[in-house]
Amino acid sequence: MMLGLRGIPNVQGGVEKHVEMLAGKLLANGWDVEVVGRRGYLESGDRFAWNGVEVLPLWAPRRMALEAIVHTFLGVCLAAWRRPDVLHIHAIGPALMTPLARMLGLKVVVTHHGYDYDRQKWGGFARRTLKLGEFLGMRFSNGRVAISRDIAQTMRARHHVSMTLVPNGVGITPPSGNTGILAEFGLERRHYILLAARIVPEKRQLDLIRAFAKCNLAGTKLVLAGGAEFESPYVAEVKALARETPGVVLTDFQSGDRLAELFANAALFVLPSSHEGMPIALLEAMAYGLPVLASDIVANQELDLAPDEYFHLGDIDALAAGITQKLAAPLSDEEMRERAAHAEATYSWTNVAQKTAAVYSALLAK
Repeated sequence: MMLGLRGIPNVQGGVEKHVEMLAGKLLANGWDVEVVGRRGYLESGDRFAWNGVEVLPLWAPRRMALEAIVHTFLGVCLAAWRRPDVLHIHAIGPALMTPLARMLGLKVVVTHHGYDYDRQKWGGFARRTLKLGEFLGMRFSNGRVAISRDIAQTMRARHHVSMTLVPNGVGITPPSGNTGILAEFGLERRHYILLAARIVPEKRQLDLIRAFAKCNLAGTKLVLAGGAEFESPYVAEVKALARETPGVVLTDFQSGDRLAELFANAALFVLPSSHEGMPIALLEAMAYGLPVLASDIVANQELDLAPDEYFHLGDIDALAAGITQKLAAPLSDEEMRERAAHAEATYSWTNVAQKTAAVYSALLAK
């Protein structure tokens, strides 16, 4: 049973994408998988099957500070009743409920997806709560997974526990080419820059809009594909700056064929984040063969991009210069195919599922 996420399928978020892909691969390897999601994010309020994966909607309050923890508490109670072989809790906030799950006799695996207490949206109390969730998840779980080398090394040093490194994978959907999304937003193939991310402060959409404005790119647009779960001053500022800056297009959250078409036809993918666990959207851009620019935070540097594919976090002038440079020297079709093949070979969801299943099997063998 998977717990700690908003839900699947096609729900915005890195953890959600991770679970969506992992669940399907585990199912193909003979595991029965249940995913507990938050009812407000799912198309159906009743239990349903998606590609063989059982999805169980549970109520959660629509308040940013309470949503995850209340939902996880209810999910642990459900797991205590359903008795799965393994309860897999994703992210350190939901991991706060790990001791409760253990007290109820469940075998628990926790995946650490990133230092969520570093996200700009949280205040002091929330940050302390998330750090407590990390501590409890690492100390009381039966098995622990990290999605990056940095997280694995930090948790071993900080909490003196064993960690299994299982990096995120990448799997792309070949675009159907007939969704109409390019025409809908007035976009032309290879004449727009793309960022696919939720509108939250750590994704730094404001930096990207300001850098784009400095470039003065005639005939090129900036596409921000992502939505906001909660209205906030940051979301309002992004929307206002986007309206004031010519060429900026807000598409809201996109998924499936529509998102695939945006990726497949972009000229450049940019990820200016201040916080990531292991960026799935950046991996997807690489799997489409796109040239990329990413902030030089540790999580992005773990992908070992070329030096000219990084810029210093928050340096708008450097980001603008990088955008101009990349657009002036587009990749050939052959270079894009080579990049795509390398990304898909290096970051395979099949490998993710196999390594995760090995954690389960070792736990069940004890």
